[in-house]
Amino acid sequence: MTDPHILLTGQSLALAMPRQDMLPEYHRWENDARTILGYGNQWAQSWEVRAAGYERQRGNERFQQFEVVRLEDNTAVGMTILEVNTYVRTAEFVIVLAPEARGKGYAAEASRLTLDWAFHLAALRMVWLKVLEPNRAGIAAYEKAGFRPAGRLRQSGFWLGQPVDELLMDALPENFPVPSAVTATLGT
Repeated sequence: MTDPHILLTGQSLALAMPRQDMLPEYHRWENDARTILGYGNQWAQSWEVRAAGYERQRGNERFQQFEVVRLEDNTAVGMTILEVNTYVRTAEFVIVLAPEARGKGYAAEASRLTLDWAFHLAALRMVWLKVLEPNRAGIAAYEKAGFRPAGRLRQSGFWLGQPVDELLMDALPENFPVPSAVTATLGT
């Protein structure tokens, strides 16, 4: 596998360019039962669909992907995505962590690094996400990263086969917890 191309460095994690040779790992993470549960999906995605999706997404300025890399050993531990609406300068945030990387505090730092990129480099006005209400760990990580409650979609998701509410959360540049890895890198 190729070495990660680091874009932005945090305390224990970094954002890097996605790597085509890591696609089998990304596919494994996305089809883990806990990932499917967290997204409210009911089905796994075939390899052919995932590989074709990667090809469509590459170079799409509205679909910015970052590989999340653990700095201590340069291991990929997740992905974050900003689905950008270029007309109004906002984006939907999505994260997936490797099953073995969960429960280590990575979600908060990866989310914070992605918000840092979104606000200080991409000049987005707002970033939002949806999270299933029973996903308390995810909600706590998102709040730590700077997201705030913004609303709810009633009975729009599934958790363990039961309909549940999806919570909407958003972050604005003024909600961003300091310090910024971007401004620290640039010396401002």
